[in-house]
Amino acid sequence: MRVLVAFDKFKDSMTAPRACAAAAGAIAATRGGWDVDECPLSDGGDGFSDILTRSVEGTERRVSATGPRGGEVQASFGIVSVDRIPDRARAMLGPAAARPEGSVAVVEMAAASGLALLEPRMRDLTRASSLGTGQLMRAAAEKGVRAILLGVGGSATHDLGLGALAALGIRYCGTAGEALDPLVPADWPFLRTISGRLPEGFPQVLVACDVDNPLLGPRGALMTYGPQKGLKPENAAALEAETARVAALVCRHFGRPGELTRTPGAGAAGGIAFGLMAAAKAVLLPGFELVASWIDLDDRLSAADMVVTGEGRFDESSLNGKGPGTVVRRALAQGKLVHVFAGQVALDRKIPGLFTHTITPPGMPLAEGLSGAPGFLSDSVRRTLSER
Repeated sequence: MRVLVAFDKFKDSMTAPRACAAAAGAIAATRGGWDVDECPLSDGGDGFSDILTRSVEGTERRVSATGPRGGEVQASFGIVSVDRIPDRARAMLGPAAARPEGSVAVVEMAAASGLALLEPRMRDLTRASSLGTGQLMRAAAEKGVRAILLGVGGSATHDLGLGALAALGIRYCGTAGEALDPLVPADWPFLRTISGRLPEGFPQVLVACDVDNPLLGPRGALMTYGPQKGLKPENAAALEAETARVAALVCRHFGRPGELTRTPGAGAAGGIAFGLMAAAKAVLLPGFELVASWIDLDDRLSAADMVVTGEGRFDESSLNGKGPGTVVRRALAQGKLVHVFAGQVALDRKIPGLFTHTITPPGMPLAEGLSGAPGFLSDSVRRTLSER
C-alpha cells in the first residue's frame, strides 16, 4: 500500500511539514510495511519558500529582516536552479524561466511580514509594514536571480506593499516635505508625494496567490481580510478612503492606470500585489496550481493507493481552490481512497470515497486544541488505520 500524505498547515498550530511528519509517523507505527510519500502543501503562505526550495534541492539563504511591527526577525528565502524546476511549473513562470540557465528566488511574505509573527494583541494593520518582505526581495535580487517568486499568503499588513517598495528604493514625503520612514497606514493621511523607481535590471517579480479580490470595495483587501488583521469596524470607512487615495498616488507616480485597483488579485496580502504590479509590473500566478505543478502532485497522486490530507479547518470553502480541497477533488477523480484529518470539519454533505475525521476532542478549548494538535493528529490517524 502506497500512501500520499499531503497536509497544509494547521493555522497557529502546525506547519505543513510537521503535520505530514506526524501523520507519517502514525502510519509507520500502525502499518509498518506501507510506503509513505510525504508531500507538504502551500498556496503561497506559511511554508511556501521551504517547501518549494526543498522539493527541487535548492539552497536556503537566511537573513535578518524587519518584522511586521518593527524589530528584527530571522527569515529565509530559497535559490533554485531553473533547470531543476519541473516543466509544468517552469511554463507557468513564463519568460523568466524559458531558458534552463540561471536561478529563481523563492520568497515568502509570511517569513518577514506574517500575521503569525505577531501575538493577537499586536495585530493592527494600521501599524504593520511589509518592509521586511522588501528586504528579502532585495537580498534575493543581489544573488543575481532571473526572477523573484513571491508567495503572499498569511500577511499581517494592509500597506499596499509600500513598505516593501521602500526597501527597494521608493521614498515617501509628507505635507512639509518630511520623509515618512517607515510609512504605515496610520500615517497615510500625511502622505503627499512618492519618489524613486526600482533599481535598473531588478528581476522579474512573480506573485503567487489564490485570491481574486480587487484592491477596493466590498470584496477588496480591507473589507475582506482587515478584520483578521486587527481592523476596528469604526475605522473601516476612513481607512478604505485613504486606501483609494494612496492607490491613486501610486498609480500616478508609476504611470499606471487607475483601473489597476480593479485587477482580480490586486487586493492580495493587504494590496502588496497591487503595489508590485504598479512599481515592478509584477505578474500574478495561481498559488496552489503553481505549487501542485512544482511538486508533481498529479504524478504523486497517480502513484498512491490512498491519500491522507487535511488542515486546521476543512469546510465547504476548502473545496473551492484551497490546497487540501484540491487534493481531495483530484484524488477522488482518480478513484483514490481519501481521508481528511482536521482540527474542525464542517462539510454540509457526504462525498463518496471521502472520509473525514475531526482530531480535536469534543468540547476542548481552542488554545488546548491548537497546542495539542500534533498529538491529536497522530492519535486520530492511528485509530483510523487500526480500524481498517
